[in-house]
Amino acid sequence: MSELNSMEVDTTETIQDIAIKLVTEQLRNESRLATTPTERTLFVLGSKGVGKSTLINRFLDRDDVPRPTLALEYSFGRKTASGQGAQKNICNVWELGSLANSSQLIEMPIRSHGLQTFSCIVMLDLSQPDRLWTDLESVLNGLKQATAKHTVAGQIEEMKELTAQRIGKEHPDLSTLELFPFPIVIVGGKYDIYQNQDSEIRKHVCRCLRSIAHTLGAALVYYSAKNSSLSKLVRDTMNHLGFGSPSNPFRAASFDHSSPLAIPFGADSWARIGVTPSNSERIGHSFSTQIPQLPIGNGGILPDDPAKDAGFKEASIDELRSQKDEELMYVLKDTEIRMKFEVVQ
Repeated sequence: MSELNSMEVDTTETIQDIAIKLVTEQLRNESRLATTPTERTLFVLGSKGVGKSTLINRFLDRDDVPRPTLALEYSFGRKTASGQGAQKNICNVWELGSLANSSQLIEMPIRSHGLQTFSCIVMLDLSQPDRLWTDLESVLNGLKQATAKHTVAGQIEEMKELTAQRIGKEHPDLSTLELFPFPIVIVGGKYDIYQNQDSEIRKHVCRCLRSIAHTLGAALVYYSAKNSSLSKLVRDTMNHLGFGSPSNPFRAASFDHSSPLAIPFGADSWARIGVTPSNSERIGHSFSTQIPQLPIGNGGILPDDPAKDAGFKEASIDELRSQKDEELMYVLKDTEIRMKFEVVQ
């Protein structure tokens, strides 16, 4: 009404003139909004040494040589959306290096960006079935704790409703599922090694991953950096979550344990898997009984002093660090001399 009142001064204007002005202003505002960046967030975490950094580099079209991720690393990608003028889409990408003692690190991406445009890529090492559930359980527990800590009352249920819409409100298993409030894609890495495993092991792994993906409302894909078609599927999936295009990265679904799995959101069911409705606790117990699991370790040997790793050089910081080291040595020597002097006295 305020806009109409401000226009009543000019009595020569007709209702049509006023309507045209309002529409023009609305279009101008929409055009201004279209030029502002839209942001989404991808959090990549999972098994140590499974190839998370390599996958992120390919997603972001980077030729960097992967280096060990010691803690939590941030990067981003930017794309101009087609058909939307000059609108730029930004994808924040976080990578967690190790699952050991990582609860506070898992909180960071959620605390920084919230859950509205948040998605997770959970990457598991198929070549190590005896660590698979241990790693997955650690990821899920960490995400649940971080989500509960950084959301307000009612927000989780509202976002679970979006997950339900993603898998299909008419899905017959919907009432039996433990849905997460944001999209999760479970990526089974190192398929090129895993495909040579014993058939029974592959059956157990397949049943476990399909069951847990189904109960979480997640998608499930197998991946190998050495297989171009699998690499393209995972990259398309990350583009879908990070930039919204392609709208459907899954051209076809694959459920056979003897071939790479590719199961979109909501495409699976308890009947198709061949099990009774279950929950994550029972799924984990069943799998751990079939394939005993090793506890989470460091997943590799970290350098004694990561600051001295050649892959983490930073000239200005290294120079300050060197000065502080020299000052520390001077203090230690001075203290040592004084202590000797006091002993002599």
